[in-house]
Amino acid sequence: MSYVVDRRLNGKNKSTVNRQRFLRRYRDHIKKAVSDAVNNRSITDVERGEKISIPTRDISEPVFHHGRGGRNERVHPGNKEFTAGDRIPRPQGGGGGGGAGEGASDQGEGMDDFVFQITQEEFLDFMFDDLELPNLVKRQLSGSEEFKFHRAGVANEGNPGRINVVRSLRAANARRIALGGQKRRRLRECEAQLAELMAIDEVLRDHKAVAALEDEITQLQARLKKVPWLDDFDIKYNLLVKHPIPKSKAVMFCLMDVSGSMTQDTKDMAKRFFILLYLFLQRNYERTEVVFIRHHTSAKEVDEQDFFYSRETGGTIVSSALKLMDEVVADRYSPEEWNIYGAQASDGDNWNDDSSVCRDLMLSKILPKSQYFAYIEITPRQHQALWEEYAKVANSQPDGFAMQQIKTAADIYPVFRELFQKKSHDA
Repeated sequence: MSYVVDRRLNGKNKSTVNRQRFLRRYRDHIKKAVSDAVNNRSITDVERGEKISIPTRDISEPVFHHGRGGRNERVHPGNKEFTAGDRIPRPQGGGGGGGAGEGASDQGEGMDDFVFQITQEEFLDFMFDDLELPNLVKRQLSGSEEFKFHRAGVANEGNPGRINVVRSLRAANARRIALGGQKRRRLRECEAQLAELMAIDEVLRDHKAVAALEDEITQLQARLKKVPWLDDFDIKYNLLVKHPIPKSKAVMFCLMDVSGSMTQDTKDMAKRFFILLYLFLQRNYERTEVVFIRHHTSAKEVDEQDFFYSRETGGTIVSSALKLMDEVVADRYSPEEWNIYGAQASDGDNWNDDSSVCRDLMLSKILPKSQYFAYIEITPRQHQALWEEYAKVANSQPDGFAMQQIKTAADIYPVFRELFQKKSHDA
C-alpha cells in the first residue's frame, strides 16, 4: 500500500478547512489531550500549544473489501470453551507487537501513532469548549460604542447610493397624475369632439369649431409636455437609523484566601484556578472586567500582580472579602447595567462564628445582585464550617450558587469545567 504525505506549507491558510474538519473528527482525542496537558503544566504555561498523539488504530478509515474466505476459527465472548479471565496463548508467527506501534514484529516493521501539533489558539478553543458564564443577560448600555443600522422607511434626502428606485418612480407617477390628470381628461374630450366633427361631411362641417378644438388640443399637449417625467422632489432615499447593539457587560470578582492556613501548594492551586478563569474570560467575552480581592483578616482590592504574587498573609475572616465585594458593587457596578459574577477560593478555614456571617451576606447582599457565584474549597481534609454554611446557600439558590472541592492539582480543570459548563437553555 502506498501512502502520500502532504508536506506543503499552509500558505495563506489554504488548508484551514481541511484542518478544521480533521479537528472535528478527532475532537474527543484532542479534548482528552488538552485536559491532561492543563493538569500537568505550570501556572504560567497554560496557554501554549500542545502535541496531540492519536493511536494508529483510530485513524484508520473503514473500507469495503472482500473477506478472507475459507474456514476460520475465532474466539467470541460467551462460548462454551472460554470464560472471562482465561489466558489465550500468543498466536504462532508473531503479529502481536508489544509497543505502541501497530503491526510491530520481530522484523522491526510497524507504524507509530499519528502525532500532530495544535496551535495556541486551537489549544485554548478546546480548553474552553462548551463553557460559558451562567445566566448572562444582554443589557442596553448608555454610551455603547457599537451600533447597527436598521431600515426606517424612506426620506426625501439621503445618499445617492441609497435611492429607492421603486418609491421614486411611484412618486413621480403620482405627481404626473396629479398635475396632468385634468388636462389629460380635457384632451380626451377635445379629441372625441374633434373626431365627431371630422366625421361630418366637409360641406356641413363647422370649420370654426374644428379650428378651436385643434388649437385647444395643441395647447393641452404642450402643457402636458411641460410636466417633467422625474422631478427632484420625486426621488426617495432609503432611511437608515442607528440603534445601539445590546452588550453583555460583565464583571468577575475573584476572591482568594491568603491566610496563614493556606499553604504554598494550596495557594498555587487557587492561582491556577483563577488563571484558567482569567484566560476563559479574556478569550470568550469582550466586555468583561475582573476585580481581584485578597483577604486574610481584612480584605483589599489589588491589581493582577499583587493578586498572584503578593506574599502578605495573616488570620482568616472570610466575610471581609464578601463585604468588600458588596461595597465595590455598590460603588462601581450597578446590577442594572452589569452582569455580576463571583469566584471564591479558600481552604475553608475561617474565624469562629464568621461562617454563618458569610452565609447571611451571601443570601442577603451578594446573590441578589449577582448572576452566579462559584466557591471552591481547596483542601484534602474534611469539609470546614464554611463549607457547611455555603451548602445551605447552594440548597436555597441552586441556579445562582455552586460549590466544589479541589483536593489535588488534577482536580482543578475538571472542577473548573463543572462550575462553568454550558447548560441547555431549552428547559
